[in-house]
Amino acid sequence: MTDITPFTTHLLQSMQAFVPETALIVTFLLALAADLIWKKQRHISGYMALAGFIVTGFLLVQQQSVTGITFSGMLVIDHFGIFIKWVILLSAMLVVLFSFISGELHQAYTRLGEYYILIVGMVFGMFLLTGASNLVMIYLAIETMSISSYILSGYTKFVRRASEASMKYVIYGAVSSGVMVYGFSLLFGLTGSLQLHDIGAYLQQHSVDNLTLLMAGIMILAGFGYKISAVPFHYWTPDVYEGAPVTITALLSVASKAAGFAAMLRFFRLAFTAPFTAVDADWTVIGSIDWHFVLAVLAVLTMTLGNLVALWQSNMKRMLAYSSIAHAGYMLMAVAVLNDTGVAAILIYFFTYMIMNLGAFLIVQLVADKTGSEDLEAYSGLGYRSPLIGVALTVFLISLTGLPPTAGFIGKLYVFTSVISAGYVWLAIVGVLNSVVSLYYYVRVIRNMYLRDVESQGSKITFTPAVLALVLLLAVPTLILGIWFGPLVDWANLSMAITAFH
Repeated sequence: MTDITPFTTHLLQSMQAFVPETALIVTFLLALAADLIWKKQRHISGYMALAGFIVTGFLLVQQQSVTGITFSGMLVIDHFGIFIKWVILLSAMLVVLFSFISGELHQAYTRLGEYYILIVGMVFGMFLLTGASNLVMIYLAIETMSISSYILSGYTKFVRRASEASMKYVIYGAVSSGVMVYGFSLLFGLTGSLQLHDIGAYLQQHSVDNLTLLMAGIMILAGFGYKISAVPFHYWTPDVYEGAPVTITALLSVASKAAGFAAMLRFFRLAFTAPFTAVDADWTVIGSIDWHFVLAVLAVLTMTLGNLVALWQSNMKRMLAYSSIAHAGYMLMAVAVLNDTGVAAILIYFFTYMIMNLGAFLIVQLVADKTGSEDLEAYSGLGYRSPLIGVALTVFLISLTGLPPTAGFIGKLYVFTSVISAGYVWLAIVGVLNSVVSLYYYVRVIRNMYLRDVESQGSKITFTPAVLALVLLLAVPTLILGIWFGPLVDWANLSMAITAFH
């Protein structure tokens, strides 16, 4: 008779490390049950989701000292993954708060139960993707996350562009997943393993066909590029961001992108670079393919196209969509250096990007609810019609540009520093030039708020104290992190090592 004791012991140990994800599963089921029982309570599932996210946060705090592999190497628990999970969790909590005050969601629906339930499911998929260290697990996590996001992007069915956005998202998602899986199959055929660590060990010890390896890498990179909105895999982004509810657009722009970057960094760290050594924080690329150059070219294309096309946008959501593409390019600069310093820079950038980008989307939502428009013209005289909102949006836009004394400046400072330290001065110069370009379309919004149609500015726009408090919750940290950023940097430095357990 087969002894299953080792299996059950490992399973129980894995479940103990899987507690935050288990909390999300329980939250999903409780929110579903609450929505069925209290049908007249529109936000009951939202309250359950928020409570579940808070519990998950407490469990993440307790997991700070836990590291290792779970479920036979399918998932990895390390400080890097926990940092990204915090970005995802905080983004989801803020988006749920945004949803409570969203006029767009309330206009057509008396019940929003499934909306909040799907957000929980999406967060669960992102958590899985953050720690995935197996090719099959990466694919399953992406699909778990994507199914919820496909539905949520078209949730406002009464809006024609929402249905179009959802359909485009599904089509692009299916194609990118298919391409990625084909790349996985090639890599599996070359190495005979699905575990990222074993793939890296095989590639280091054996000679494989470089053309096949390059094809596999490009196909896999296409799948990751789709999730992070990198050029030329970005075509879905503007239409989906414009058609989806503002709340979901905000979640996709931060949390989904964070999960995609986490999976891509873990893949390159474990599969395509040599094992980590304590004396060398640089990653030694396996084989003759220069992944530094491939990623650098991808970064240049992404930030340049994102910024140049954003110049012509008159819709705020589309402008922020192309801005999001450009920011993915800035972060890809740090990925291209393939070292721990670059990872720390990405973590710092993501945390600051979360605050300033969610803040910008919150104000887009508030203005759209009050004026019925997302166009740039709706912001004419906003600085006088609603002074606090005008000042807050100015802070967020300056931060997105990367100017001091805001959090965005600190994020870009560390990214550019990591790139220059690695010897890629030309890449840093391209990044700085792109930041200058981005200043134009961000300042254009500020110009509208304070310099256009000031005399015929229209009636005052007022908001409740709760809404203003939510705006300040994001605006104040955007300024504070531009001056006092030591704790964030320390946290990122503690979390920059992507551990290879085996």
